[in-house]
Amino acid sequence: MNKVAVAVVMSFAAASLFAEIKMGDPFTDGAVLQRGMKVPVWGKVTPAQSKVLRKVRVEFAGQEKTAVVGKDGVWRVDLDPMEASKESRTMTVSRVSPGFFFDSVAESVEIKDILVGEVWFASGQSNMECPIWGGNTRYRDMKGGLMTTATYLPNIRYVKSSKAWSVEPKDLQAKWCKFTPESLQLFHREDGKRGTELSAVAFYYARELYLALDVPIGILDASWGGTNIDAWTPRIGYKDCDESIKATAEYPVKADWKAETDKKGPIGGAHQQPTVLYNGMVASFAPMAMRGFIWYQGCHNSGESQLYCAKLHALYNGWSRDFENPDLKLYLVQLAPYNQNWLGICMAQTQFCAEEKNAALAVTADVGNFDDIHPNDKEIVSKRLAVHALKRDYGFAIPEDDSPVLKSASFADGKATLAFDNVKDWYAYAPNRSRNPAFELAGADGKWCDAKVINYRQHKGGDGKEIDTDYIDGANIVLSSESVPEPVKVRYMGKPRTTGTLYNEASLPLGPFETK
Repeated sequence: MNKVAVAVVMSFAAASLFAEIKMGDPFTDGAVLQRGMKVPVWGKVTPAQSKVLRKVRVEFAGQEKTAVVGKDGVWRVDLDPMEASKESRTMTVSRVSPGFFFDSVAESVEIKDILVGEVWFASGQSNMECPIWGGNTRYRDMKGGLMTTATYLPNIRYVKSSKAWSVEPKDLQAKWCKFTPESLQLFHREDGKRGTELSAVAFYYARELYLALDVPIGILDASWGGTNIDAWTPRIGYKDCDESIKATAEYPVKADWKAETDKKGPIGGAHQQPTVLYNGMVASFAPMAMRGFIWYQGCHNSGESQLYCAKLHALYNGWSRDFENPDLKLYLVQLAPYNQNWLGICMAQTQFCAEEKNAALAVTADVGNFDDIHPNDKEIVSKRLAVHALKRDYGFAIPEDDSPVLKSASFADGKATLAFDNVKDWYAYAPNRSRNPAFELAGADGKWCDAKVINYRQHKGGDGKEIDTDYIDGANIVLSSESVPEPVKVRYMGKPRTTGTLYNEASLPLGPFETK
């Protein structure tokens, strides 16, 4: 053998000896891959620099894809769209060394127990983080002890991201867990192990989809209480953003952030700087294939509600671009009633969903807690999120998945007549049997006064007199107030400590609004 041939053989041998395959962060045992769309699979070969041509071959579900390893060691293949499958299958990823006559496998790794189904992300602040079960009796789902004990659905898999912020995108390592009592419950066991505090909203959302679709479900939970929307927004989301949030887009993120010098608006901590939570808890999962993400956040940005719609656009644009999915869905939860007025932020959430075709809103005007910012019934929240997905993404014949939204308001003869989208028939329900929803009217002086619905459907009582029912006569709502003879404005749930009591025929509540 001549010296050149010997040198080539030795270089191959050295590359084989020292090179190593590192998989992208979503690809660990137990993973769920998205059905029905291309599935990027990626990783890195280390060390990165090599003069030898290197290839990686990925084999899964009858497919075989090959990629050339870049100079930086990074490689990627895109699997063809696949059908859903509950079959536990193995993905084999091999580093291929070129030979004189044929290529040879220098190294292989296996990712086992992979399913194919529907993949979603869950993110936001404390009401998304609020766990299905945990040690804090004031901060967990009301039924979590029962649900985690009784739930054995191993075809639902979840990932819980550890809390971390980073100036640059940070590598993570997904740990896929199954929906079983052993992984979900937080009771102390004899072996000292504890479950993972999975988001209650994420738990119920995944469970609703699985029971309806009967395909594997993957849910990734990256949430952190007391955080703003800016920290979860990818840098690319601020490209061509609205002028109103340019200051946020251009914020100089710092590794040595100092509160005493840099505190500004909702940025009250190092981990609340723009993009740093996305970098630390989400970025390494992009561009994995997924259907969409659910979002529960807004309290921390309530002081700047005039900017929140633009910030939601930046959030959505960033995630959809980074995950390479222009059809990515975003279903978000409107803030529930509390001891303060969320009107501005709720209206911004409504506006965003009217402007973004891939977004929808789960209204929670009826499930708040005036004395606890973390209402503990998360199941109804997730059901209202899931109904959007079932209708819009999975073709269920659901008559209505949206809450009513004000379309127009007219004022004449001392009355206000309101027209709405997404409603054919109204009913009122309040625990105290009140038929006085939280409407107010204002005249030219701008003073808000309580108003009453005056077009309830009536029927004859036992004494023959006409009495109001709980149903409104027609799709419009007519209001009046003795204190406002000439109304010019109307609002709903504009005062603190008010709750929603009006529903459409699909039992979805009307959310807060105010006419301009």
